[in-house]
Amino acid sequence: MGGTSTSKSTQTSQLTPYGDASSSLSGILGGINNLVPQAGTLSSGQQGAINQVVANSNSQPNYNPAIASGTTGLLNGGGAQSNDAAIKSNLGMLQNGIVGQTASGANIGNNEALKAQLDTVAADTSQGINSSWAAAGRDGSPGNAQAVARGVAQAQAPIVAAQYNTDVSNALNAGNTLYNAGNTTYGMLNGNQAAANTNFQNGIGSVSSGLTAENAAPTATINALAQQFNIPASQLTTLLGSVSPVAAQFGQQNGSSTSESTMSPAQQFALLASGVGSLMPKGPISFGS
Repeated sequence: MGGTSTSKSTQTSQLTPYGDASSSLSGILGGINNLVPQAGTLSSGQQGAINQVVANSNSQPNYNPAIASGTTGLLNGGGAQSNDAAIKSNLGMLQNGIVGQTASGANIGNNEALKAQLDTVAADTSQGINSSWAAAGRDGSPGNAQAVARGVAQAQAPIVAAQYNTDVSNALNAGNTLYNAGNTTYGMLNGNQAAANTNFQNGIGSVSSGLTAENAAPTATINALAQQFNIPASQLTTLLGSVSPVAAQFGQQNGSSTSESTMSPAQQFALLASGVGSLMPKGPISFGS
């Protein structure tokens, strides 16, 4: 014979925070509560700055066609070889023009003014020699003719030689002038093309730089307004992290406990007898007269 008795109890305790911690916690939570509505919406200043950035971006022209065209051009050489044909033509002019003709001898002595000068010298020389031979009574003789021929040749030779040297020098100088002028001209054109390519590349880079500069003021405003929210929020978060461990030690705590016990047969009998005894009358029992 045996029995089991069970008993259960519940305890509730209220812990009050330390006075200084309670005041700090209430202030921090109050500050955070004031910031909560702002965290979900944009201020008028922030919205205006964002609208300005969007407007600036939308007002930019469409640079894509120009950038695509320039990029394709650069990939194809950027026009650096556009003047190759003209440069080759310039060299061909040097080879086939006046310098080439001079090298072949086609222009040497081919001077109408030189012919007239030589004719005049020949006539003057012949007249002088003939006069001398006539005075000697030998004009028209073989010796007279030979003397004329020799005298004319000697008179014309320096003129012909000088003109030859002049013709060659003039031709070479003209050819060099044309060649150098051509190289200088196309060198300048190539330099201009290279500068244009550099300017175009700089233009591509300036698109983003210009947009960044245009948005500098509203972007700075957005950043400033963001700091206006973030700085106090960060301070409150830091303080909350310092106070929360202390505050967490306080508050309402609930607990319950259950206990069980088993009585021996003798204990159960004694308890039963005690209960029965309590039911018995304490005085004599009367069954009537």
